[in-house]
Amino acid sequence: MSDTSRRPRKPGKPYRRPKKDPVRLLAFEALRAVDERDAYANLVLPPLLRKAREKGDFDGRDAALATELVYGTLRRQGTYDAVIAACVDRPLREVDPPVLDVLSLGVHQLLGTRIPSHAAVSASVELARVVLGDGRAKFVNAVLRKVAQDDLDGWIERVAPPYDEDPEDHLAVVHSHPRWVVSALWDSLGGGRDGIERLLEADNERPEVTLVARPGRATTEELLGEEATVAGRWSPYAVRLAEGGEPGAIEAVREGRAGVQDEGSQLVAIALANAPLDGRDERWLDGCAGPGGKAALLAALAAERGASLLASEKQPHRAGLVAKALEGNPGPYQVIAADGTRPAWRAGSFDRVLVDVPCTGLGALRRRPEARWRRRPEDLEGFAPLQRGLLRAAIDSVRVGGVVGYATCSPHLAETRAVVEDVLKQRGDGELIDARGLLPGVPELGEGPDVQLWPHLHGTDAMYLALIRRVG
Repeated sequence: MSDTSRRPRKPGKPYRRPKKDPVRLLAFEALRAVDERDAYANLVLPPLLRKAREKGDFDGRDAALATELVYGTLRRQGTYDAVIAACVDRPLREVDPPVLDVLSLGVHQLLGTRIPSHAAVSASVELARVVLGDGRAKFVNAVLRKVAQDDLDGWIERVAPPYDEDPEDHLAVVHSHPRWVVSALWDSLGGGRDGIERLLEADNERPEVTLVARPGRATTEELLGEEATVAGRWSPYAVRLAEGGEPGAIEAVREGRAGVQDEGSQLVAIALANAPLDGRDERWLDGCAGPGGKAALLAALAAERGASLLASEKQPHRAGLVAKALEGNPGPYQVIAADGTRPAWRAGSFDRVLVDVPCTGLGALRRRPEARWRRRPEDLEGFAPLQRGLLRAAIDSVRVGGVVGYATCSPHLAETRAVVEDVLKQRGDGELIDARGLLPGVPELGEGPDVQLWPHLHGTDAMYLALIRRVG
């Protein structure tokens, strides 16, 4: 065997071991999990950050930078893909996904942050050397140097078609949404360039963290006594965390007396709880209760009136999350694992019923930016039978004179009004209640009787709510 250690080195620069940057390594690891495992960043990132803190690799600023790199890259993926495509000599589908992730992280640092260009390029090339090897690092270096020759506005002028020629494709590239999503959101808004641009911009902003003070267990005054909190906008139970606030640092959250819940979700539960009823008001049902946020608020509101809540969730592990969220509720409740389309209870058993149905999630793209790239128009067809089946079962489950709330975190008309109109037309035993009056102080709720909330108008997820009274 030859002794390779004694071979003379080739002339040239001596080999330098690449420097490991823990922040960018973690961001790359999170993006790979999102790409390879169809994971969600909001589930992948927290344990990675926690592990890095425990190892002593991270401080607060490092965690903030890693979070910005991951979410910023995912939100702007469509725009960055168009820029990268203009700088490589092959279709993007032929670029290895790990290479594309390193490039996207680099492009975000160049075009979406205040990191100096030379630092963004050198840090990305070092990351490439660590995770891809020297050969592909040279490719990364060459591409990012091309990207660094212009700013974001300049690149958008180059890669986005003019608005007058193709409005939807222009908006898709500029605001980093798939074209079909742009089209669907535009239809839901009812036209007009200003509204759709404001909505798409809002989808790309970091959402606030909102807390809910669960009635009978915590108060907004208690939460507002904590640092980094301000009052909610619309819900009487909402408190917003200022940027950098940590929910786990608040005692009421740690104890389960308060929770993290978007204000739109709170408004849905509150509107159902306050809808006028004919007759008794003793038994409430959450027919799609997982993971438990709305169920916890409904159970607390029911307890204040001496009513009980049955929380039903089809998936046993999600039913477990519901049980955890409701633990400590001051009034009676029960959690079961059951299919909401095949009720495990007698028809007409409840006075109030909520079904927050599974959907495409297009109303929560601020929180789950990767969802916009995973969803396809054909997904709507997959959800349609389930959504209609759940609403039909919910109306079956409520007594005559009782109220059903149909909710979904999607503004797509195929998941909102089309579902409600189809079911009511088929049945003939339900009438819509004007939900707008049950959201006092909330502006721009449209013509009714249903309600569509919007990130750019209300600062909430794009929650939809229709309230239906059973009449026969």
